[in-house]
Amino acid sequence: MVRHIRTLMAMALPIVAFALTSPAMAQSYSGNWPATVSQSHHGNGTYCVILNDDGSLGWPHSGEAKLVPQEGTSEGTFQVIDGVLMVTFTQPGGTGENGALLFIAGTSNGHVGKGVYEQFYGTEVDSGVLVFGAKGDCSSSQ
Repeated sequence: MVRHIRTLMAMALPIVAFALTSPAMAQSYSGNWPATVSQSHHGNGTYCVILNDDGSLGWPHSGEAKLVPQEGTSEGTFQVIDGVLMVTFTQPGGTGENGALLFIAGTSNGHVGKGVYEQFYGTEVDSGVLVFGAKGDCSSSQ
């Protein structure tokens, strides 16, 4: 009986080790990501989007976000749902209306790709093309 338990343990150990080191388990969106906006009326440029992937918003990949444009820092949230990253920054509008800045892009295996930029205040909307660069590469794009 002891021999069977040892054999079972010897077979189970590599399986557990593989499961704990698989890319899906190790995947995290935490870090800084350069995000370049083009074809927009007002938002063209490269921003640094900083994500803290701690699952705090109920999705496995979700948490706090910071946007570091050239003028200052905004705080917001992010979620990855069904392969789509959505980063939201709420902004006060000039006439008392709330506004928002959205970065929405596809994801695959821990990488973020192309998507859409949108900023709106009330009925004013500015949209553009969004491209995320490599994780950890904000310093070279700022």
